[in-house]
Amino acid sequence: MITKRIIPCLDVKDGRVVKGVNFLGLADVSSPVKLAEFYSRSGADELVFYDITASAEGRALFTDILTEVASTIFIPLTVGGGINTLEDFGRVLGCGADKVSVNSGALRDPSLIGAAAKRYGSQCVVLSVDAKRLAGQFRVFAKGGREDTGLDAIDWVRRGVAAGAGEIVLNSIDTDGVKGGFDLELLAAVCDAVNVPVIASGGAGCPEDFVRLFQTLPKVDAGLAASIFHFGEVPIPDLKRTLRQAGINVRL
Repeated sequence: MITKRIIPCLDVKDGRVVKGVNFLGLADVSSPVKLAEFYSRSGADELVFYDITASAEGRALFTDILTEVASTIFIPLTVGGGINTLEDFGRVLGCGADKVSVNSGALRDPSLIGAAAKRYGSQCVVLSVDAKRLAGQFRVFAKGGREDTGLDAIDWVRRGVAAGAGEIVLNSIDTDGVKGGFDLELLAAVCDAVNVPVIASGGAGCPEDFVRLFQTLPKVDAGLAASIFHFGEVPIPDLKRTLRQAGINVRL
C-alpha cells in the first residue's frame, strides 16, 4: 500500500513565512529556516517552499534563504516562485531543491514544462495549479490567485501532465485558509483526469479533514497545509497517529 504524505507549506514573502485566507490578508508567521528544521524533525514527509510574490513582482526567487533551508532539512524539498526559464530550474535545483514547482511561468510559456522534464526528468517537474470556481467551471488563476487566466483547470492539468509534469499540486483558492476541509469535488475531477501523484492543498482545519481526504479520494497522494501546522493547531505526529488509527498508511 502506498504511503500517504503529509507536507507543510512555507509561503515566503520578504524572507519570512506568511499565511493568509483565500490568498489574501497575509500575516507574519516565522523564519523559514527555523520552521523547516522543526518540520524535518517532526515527521513531515516533504516540505514545499513558495516565494509567493516572486512572479507578481517579476523577480527571481530568494536563493540565499532557500540554500539555508535545503542545508537544514533531511526530507525532500519542492520549491516554487518566479520559475520562468530552464535556468531558473537549474538554479533552484543547484540550491538543494529536489523538485521545482512551476505555475505562472508555465502559463506564460507551456513549453517550459516539457523542456524542464526533458533536461531534469519528470520527477523534478511539479505543476502547481491555483483553481477557483467561476462561471460554472474550475478556472486557473495566476500570480498568487490575483489573475484569472480563463483556462479550465482540468484541461490545464491534463496538458501539463501530457507535456511531462510528474506531479500536481492542486491549490483550491475557494477553500484556502478557511479550515473547512479540502476541496474534494475539485480534487476528484483532477484525480480522474491524470495518472500522476496529486497533492491536495487548501482547506485543512483538523486531522479529520485529512482522514476524509484520503478515505474519500484514495488516488490523492498527499495532503499539504500551512497555518494549522505553523500555529501548532495540528502537530504532525498527532495527525499521523490519527491517520494510522483510521487505517491510512503513513510513515510514523
